[in-house]
Amino acid sequence: MKNVIIFHGSGASPDDVWIPWLKNKLEEKGYLVSVPVLTADSPAPLDVWLPMALKEKYDQDTIIVGHSSGSPLILSVLEKLHVKVNKAILVAGFITTLRGYEEHTSILQSVYDWEKIKRNSKEFIFINSTNDPYECNDKQGRAMFDKLGGKLI
Repeated sequence: MKNVIIFHGSGASPDDVWIPWLKNKLEEKGYLVSVPVLTADSPAPLDVWLPMALKEKYDQDTIIVGHSSGSPLILSVLEKLHVKVNKAILVAGFITTLRGYEEHTSILQSVYDWEKIKRNSKEFIFINSTNDPYECNDKQGRAMFDKLGGKLI
């Protein structure tokens, strides 16, 4: 069965921003959608969030969507999986320290195994704006795209 896992950002919840709308639209199209409550901790702690994220069901039909801190979480999940997922969509993601938001580096790994991450998803889509107020901008999207390929929006 087609399934989608949506990871919210730091200090957020499954009921924030566009996540409820997306969940509803995907369910209308027949997807099984999971939006785990990670924690409302801000900044997002990788050592807490990663074990929670790895409890989800991943297979070759899975699509993973991450918003803000949920995006680097996706990278860590893909590095740990033993299955190739269908698609990873990273929205307003980041992989470097955010100027003015340095505390949010607790969701980042110091080093990523980019080749393993790349092998564990058939497709990558990066959605970043040019004017993100938290520095999760087009430069961050480009940095991930340069490592993994895919589509940069």
